[in-house]
Amino acid sequence: MTKRPASRKQLSADALFRNIRESFHDIPDPRRGKPDISLPDALMSGLAMFALKDPSLLAFDQRRQQDEENLRMIFHMEHVPCDTRLREIADPVDPEQFRPAFRNVFTPLVRGKALEDLRFLDGYYLLALDGTEYFSSQKIHCSHCMEKHHRNGEVTYHHQLLAAALVCPGHKEVIPLMPEPILKQDGETKNDCERNALKRFLPKFRQDHPHLRVIATLDALYANAPVIRDLREALIPWIIRAKPDGNAFLFKQVRQLAEQGLTEEFEETGSDGVYRRYRLAWNVPLNESNPDVCVDFLDVWEPGSQDAERSFTFILEPLLGLCRQRAELWMWGGRARWKIENETFNTLKNQGYHFEHNYGHGHQNLSVVLAMLMLLAFLADQTQQLCCPQFAAAWEKCISKRALWERIRAIFHQFKVGSMQEIYEAVLSLRKPPVKVLWDP
Repeated sequence: MTKRPASRKQLSADALFRNIRESFHDIPDPRRGKPDISLPDALMSGLAMFALKDPSLLAFDQRRQQDEENLRMIFHMEHVPCDTRLREIADPVDPEQFRPAFRNVFTPLVRGKALEDLRFLDGYYLLALDGTEYFSSQKIHCSHCMEKHHRNGEVTYHHQLLAAALVCPGHKEVIPLMPEPILKQDGETKNDCERNALKRFLPKFRQDHPHLRVIATLDALYANAPVIRDLREALIPWIIRAKPDGNAFLFKQVRQLAEQGLTEEFEETGSDGVYRRYRLAWNVPLNESNPDVCVDFLDVWEPGSQDAERSFTFILEPLLGLCRQRAELWMWGGRARWKIENETFNTLKNQGYHFEHNYGHGHQNLSVVLAMLMLLAFLADQTQQLCCPQFAAAWEKCISKRALWERIRAIFHQFKVGSMQEIYEAVLSLRKPPVKVLWDP
């Protein structure tokens, strides 16, 4: 890491945890009477578990018994529930109620101009969208689980969500937004799907961020007329991967245009030193059934392994103005979609977040609620990576994020601390936490 981020106090982990806690106060508590543990305390406990990267609710429950004072101080809780109570309290919560919590973190990012470096072009951000599975079981299930029926008669129950994140070529940071769960809807017998989730996501996104200028980047699953119409209705231009198998009519039309000399083809060495060949075509009908849905076409070939070529094909919203001068830029924009795979899903699954671990499934919404809390913790971490020089320096010193999480947990367990800032400074050995040792290893 060669460049340290500028410090922004309002975007520190401690400030973000306070903002998230405030948003939890507005979530309706489905319980009646006067419960002994408040809903914000229960939800902040779940957030703390994911912020500290505990591998299970049992591990967090052990931390509750040993580190309760630190949990109360840093995560602003009065009472920390045990693992069973946390599951019981969180299970009936409507996942849609977490939308203000994501906004409460995102809004100060925009106001503090922390996202300026992530802008892609002309004030636009790249919005990467993709689905991922985070729960699967052949035994545990609920009424919202999707079902996969196998030939041998077995059934696999699973949960997915449509994730959304602001990404930018050349930047490791991604800024996750409120996702859309992919669930079997009430009263439906058929499974939900990514396309239906996207249709639900777009108007909610526009309601949350009416003035945010984004260009959506998606994989070939979304290269169809209904998706393009939905994106246009939401006033979101797009770059979508296209493949010959899924868009045979489109590729045939482009070949015919090329034979007639109506495409533009050229070769050049890119900004990264790689030699590429390009083919551009404009206002091509997407398919025979929807001749009114026209797209711009960008085909790119570059050297692959063993002297072979690999190609990347994208369709673009014609309003974006595909041209030779910006062909490489649009290619990088389309390929940036992989950042939601690499910097989001891969990080959550393989860098200490335990995304695919079953922390609890529940009977109603627990699995989805816990996924929302994990993504909120991930958003807070990405904000620190972007805006906190102490976090960046601590990560650089520990080399890997897994090592950083281990060090943070060790300090959290051994010392009484008053803030995440103190923990980062302790990782950097700038000074020891200014309080007594709680636990003697």
